[in-house]
Amino acid sequence: MTSLYVVISSCYANQITRVHFPCRPEQIQPRTLAQNLKPSKMKVSVPRCAQLTSYTLSAEEDQNNEEENIQEIWREIQGCNNWEGLLDPMNPLLRNEIIHYGEFAQSCYDAFDFDPYSKYCGTCKYQGSQFFEKLEMAYRGYEISRYLYATSNINLPNFFQKSKARKVWSQHANWMGYVAVTKDPNEIKRLGRRDIVVAWRGTVTYLEWIHDLKDILCPTHFSRDQSIKIESGFFDLYTEKEHKCNYCSFSARDQILAEIKRLVERYKGEKLSITITGHSLGAALALISAYDLAEMKVNVVDGSKIPITVFSFSGPRVGNLRFKERCEELNVKVLRVINVHDKVPTVPGLFANEKFQYQKYIEEAISFPWSYAHVGVELALDHTNSPFLKPTNDLGCSHNLEAHLHLVDGYHGKGRRFFLANKRDIALVNKCCDFLRDEYGVPPQWRQDHNKGMVRNVDGRWILPERSRMEAHPPDTAHHLEQVLKLQKLPFGN
Repeated sequence: MTSLYVVISSCYANQITRVHFPCRPEQIQPRTLAQNLKPSKMKVSVPRCAQLTSYTLSAEEDQNNEEENIQEIWREIQGCNNWEGLLDPMNPLLRNEIIHYGEFAQSCYDAFDFDPYSKYCGTCKYQGSQFFEKLEMAYRGYEISRYLYATSNINLPNFFQKSKARKVWSQHANWMGYVAVTKDPNEIKRLGRRDIVVAWRGTVTYLEWIHDLKDILCPTHFSRDQSIKIESGFFDLYTEKEHKCNYCSFSARDQILAEIKRLVERYKGEKLSITITGHSLGAALALISAYDLAEMKVNVVDGSKIPITVFSFSGPRVGNLRFKERCEELNVKVLRVINVHDKVPTVPGLFANEKFQYQKYIEEAISFPWSYAHVGVELALDHTNSPFLKPTNDLGCSHNLEAHLHLVDGYHGKGRRFFLANKRDIALVNKCCDFLRDEYGVPPQWRQDHNKGMVRNVDGRWILPERSRMEAHPPDTAHHLEQVLKLQKLPFGN
């Protein structure tokens, strides 16, 4: 088949980019111009019916996309050396894995039922067996191990979604995320180990839930060191239970400890990793659960430690300086991806934080109750560096997870030119916000359920179909939780 090559002179990039077209317009797949080019004033000699399908990378871009084998350096990718030398310039494999885990966090939003008129509001729209297939992520080679729930009867009212329907799936619970594990042999081979993933749901109400934070620190009670403290709202969300509710009879903490214990025992003898991810408030839960797993030694098998890594996106501060120090002592690795224009990573702890010279003194000498510190390595991105994004005063845009993943895709190091290494579809940025420049023709907030989930029944009436009942907890949850707590000599159900 012959091909036509069109040379496009880009004012923005100041370089020649080669674009490939099939010779017949009817063979051109419908994709947006936004997916392939940087914004600029361009003179393009193309058939009017054609849309660009792919572009050949420049020599500079080709060089940046050389791949190593991840199974050879997976421990470095997971942070064993605190990502030294991998962030600036950005290692292509690390970029891929950050996006990989960010999409697990994004799936918690995509699968969550936010509709207050649905009796299923606050739960996951899909059964675990269908989860990755419904979200077009089956190719990842992961399988849902269990869903995670938390009680909404806590002091973070703007975080939880509640249904207005009379009959609801649960009066007390919200779906919080999931645990998944690699099952595909090819993916296990690619990664160089079997990966256990925990993905926590965040919130799309942006700063509303921040206003509910009391900023008061409380001891974690996960160890006998009472100087280790986290924000009280996060603590309640992670530890509270509601015995009247099947889904919340075990706290989110109980569920995660029991499930990781079960998986570690099941795959004992294999090379394992535990990777935890979340966005916004989900990032806070990711860090707390990572610390908890390490503190409770759930990752210790026959004297060896399974590495625990957190890839967090736009997360707030979680605990005090002693909490940060303890995470480091336990070798919990944390890579925090933030947008420098986002406000959430600046709270709590506006005044006493890791940047304050005398933070250690005020914590130890006067037990200052509002002292917070970020944990881990920061990857700071700037959305003004992306030529695809428009200037905006909408704080939700700078906080948006898809926008963060877009920025990761284009980031190559401080001061380096922004270009999309993976050619990730920029239309995803506008899934639930209005952040793309208008010339790309991508509607804002475009992702929505077809007819909001309503279907016609046999009588021709529009109804919301019944869903299969979700499993609350695997029957062996209590057994594995008891094993974890017994090992640490803590009371069962603490």
